[in-house]
Amino acid sequence: MEIRKVILALCMSILFLAQGIQSSYAKKQSYSIPRIDTAPTIDAVIDFDEWQQAHIVDLAYETSPAENAPAKVKTTAYMMEDGEHLYFAFKAEDPSPENILAFLRDRDRIFQDDFVGVVVDTFNDERKGFEFFVNALGAQGDLTIDDTQNREDSSWDAVWESLGQVTEDGYVVEMAIPYRALRFPANAEEQTWGIRFLRVHPRESRTIYADSPGDRAQDCSLCIANKVTGMPSLESGTNLDITPTLTHVQSEQRDLDESTEWEDNSDTELGADIRWAMTENWILNATLNPDFSQVEADAGQLDINRTFSLFFPEARPFFLDGAEYFSTANRLVHTRNIADPDYGLKVTGKQNGSSSGVIVARDTNTSFLLPGSLGSDLAELEGVESDVFIGRYQMDIGAKNNFGALVTHRKADGYDNTVTALDGKYFFTENDSLQVQYMHSDSSNPISIQEEFDVAAEQSDDALSLRYRHTKRDYGLRASYSDFGEDFRADMGFIGRVNYKQLVLGGNYTWYGEEGSDWTRWGFFGDWDRTEDQSGRLLEEESEIHFNLRGPKQFNTNFGVVTRDRLYDDVMFKEDNFMMWFEFKPLSNLTLGNFMIIGDQIDFANTQLGHRKLFEPYINWQIGKHLNLRISGTTQQLKVPGGELFNAKLADTRISYQFSIRSRLSLTLQNTSIERNQALYLDDEVDARSKYFGLQVIYSYKINPLSLVYLGYSDNAFEDDNLSSLTKTDKTIFAKFSYMWQY
Repeated sequence: MEIRKVILALCMSILFLAQGIQSSYAKKQSYSIPRIDTAPTIDAVIDFDEWQQAHIVDLAYETSPAENAPAKVKTTAYMMEDGEHLYFAFKAEDPSPENILAFLRDRDRIFQDDFVGVVVDTFNDERKGFEFFVNALGAQGDLTIDDTQNREDSSWDAVWESLGQVTEDGYVVEMAIPYRALRFPANAEEQTWGIRFLRVHPRESRTIYADSPGDRAQDCSLCIANKVTGMPSLESGTNLDITPTLTHVQSEQRDLDESTEWEDNSDTELGADIRWAMTENWILNATLNPDFSQVEADAGQLDINRTFSLFFPEARPFFLDGAEYFSTANRLVHTRNIADPDYGLKVTGKQNGSSSGVIVARDTNTSFLLPGSLGSDLAELEGVESDVFIGRYQMDIGAKNNFGALVTHRKADGYDNTVTALDGKYFFTENDSLQVQYMHSDSSNPISIQEEFDVAAEQSDDALSLRYRHTKRDYGLRASYSDFGEDFRADMGFIGRVNYKQLVLGGNYTWYGEEGSDWTRWGFFGDWDRTEDQSGRLLEEESEIHFNLRGPKQFNTNFGVVTRDRLYDDVMFKEDNFMMWFEFKPLSNLTLGNFMIIGDQIDFANTQLGHRKLFEPYINWQIGKHLNLRISGTTQQLKVPGGELFNAKLADTRISYQFSIRSRLSLTLQNTSIERNQALYLDDEVDARSKYFGLQVIYSYKINPLSLVYLGYSDNAFEDDNLSSLTKTDKTIFAKFSYMWQY
């Protein structure tokens, strides 16, 4: 373990000595945003009297697929503010308005449409920001962006107003974004923010227009934004949001036996969420007796012939607000581990270049991941409550560098897990960066966990990760090193693998088509990696190379080969695979795609090599302005000596009818079928067939993300060798009502 500490000391010394690099980006424009006395009406009509004082911005550059060529269509943006709201309007001209992709959508599902929007870097630090987009009919999409982690997150939702309409020469959008939805420096006489205006124009290619030129050599997006000044003496005021919630669940459950009678359950609960902007840059979130039920079903995943646990993303509003404050290079915080809390409290904010966040909660359900070198298990302490603490601090250094610390702690009777971590990112030049994270964990396991999973009463270990990137316009190089000790655990995160050391070396090269060419981009990427356990035993050595291509009909593909030596159950196997993904739009309202793997895979149940075929096709079809059909599926076959071991199929069908921006009816059907050849399972007893079918119907009416009504029904059915047909195991009727009061 000492090698980790030596490397860490060297890296942290570099980070502490880091001085801000001098920027050589193209000179940025500076806009001045005017303050107005009378707010405009958000009606998708740019009235001259309402917008005559606005600052006007021209989206003059095509940044993709062309490289900063003059924009082919004209887009004009307007901006102004009144001390309480930011106001933006867009006039997006189009010579063929009949081709505008304008559909009624649920929130954050607009990104294949024609849409416009704005990105704001409210702390002007070129690290984190907020994105607000609106399609041609006024449907919203909002995201957070974190350039320090190269991530965008569409799960964040703000409360703001928008409207759009298609016109005879294009479309018009108006937006009103309240300052209370944002975070920005407090006590400033005048604000200076980064700002970027964008328009996405999807036709044969997905074309992007902007008010500032792009820079393909830079590993960032906020760094190329222009600046906006003004907004004098902004104050948060009280900015208190209180959202009471009433939920009712009526369910029936039974064991997998057709003769078993149903057991009825009824539960009605009243809870509340509170969001208080204590200052312009510090937010307190609290939740009392929260409803943390998962409303919409997770995307289906096929769980067969796997050794590592499946990952499901967070979708609950309390945890999503300010989630970017807890993000690090490794997933040490995954709030979905807080499954059913009695209460939760969160404080997040940024001041003088330093950001902080704290979460405390009391969880009535205590479960966590037990990782290993070749697989992971899910452990659960039945009926045991636990206390949760998460604390994060990050300090900006110079123009782009940062240094941070993280602590997570979970404790119950006879059990606890604590993780402490230090991390940082340093740019040697504008094109070269190093990201480092050192982690330490201490765990105490109750007797039940010791006996079930054969682990020690006390576990303690370290982990280290290093990631180097070199980015240029046409090529990139990368290298990474990971070293996770055998007893390292991050029970509040999602670290599925430990007891390994891995070195990865890779790179990519890209060619760009000439302006007007149907084929806009092509290239290749690949890497080599070697993974050993902590004793030096080889676990895996892999080489891969892939090719990519973009063309007409928004065609996008990458394909390649992977070859690896892989250890399982003390046997080294040779796996060779061909992989391919493609997506294209044969019609403007229809997207087709597929991911596939054909080649070798270990049969983990019987420790032998098999031949796998995996296909994951998907369809997204917008039928008119209201109806949407999404079908995704997985088929996986594994053949071994003696015949076909299993044939597994999953279908996930989602149909939605959007009556209006606010009102939506959705139907989800999920079907899984697995057939196994029992004679080929050497050591395990398995069912020859197993089937699962789930149905969910939801009607939703959303005034905004927090003021809403959900009414729904769901049921699940199962079949195996002991059941003659699909048998329902549960039925649920549920309702949720919430309304946000702002003070």
